[in-house]
Amino acid sequence: MKNQPLFRRMGFALQGINAAFRAESSFRLQCLAALMVVVVLAWSKPPLIWWALLLLNCGMVLAAELFNTALEHLIDHVHPSLHPSIKIAKDCAAGAVLLLSLTALCVFVAFLVENVVR
Repeated sequence: MKNQPLFRRMGFALQGINAAFRAESSFRLQCLAALMVVVVLAWSKPPLIWWALLLLNCGMVLAAELFNTALEHLIDHVHPSLHPSIKIAKDCAAGAVLLLSLTALCVFVAFLVENVVR
């Protein structure tokens, strides 16, 4: 798989995103939330710094969910039975997604307070 052409590697990445979108309801929900953020940004036309902050947050949440999904699939394949260490690994990955989601929500609330509520 190493040293594949750029377009082939991009194809692998898009397949991964598509697989997560089809299999993970939380990823679909986060994609919908990101789309709603873009709609609110387009509607409110804030300064570019808000676009950068909010899109960066959306990207980090979606990327964290993809990492979480990849980790869960790998762990379930390698060690399908329950184990305390595996539970900790899965819980930590889910916690990372939750933490990024909450901080993204805080940034969005700050955006709303500064740009929409006024």
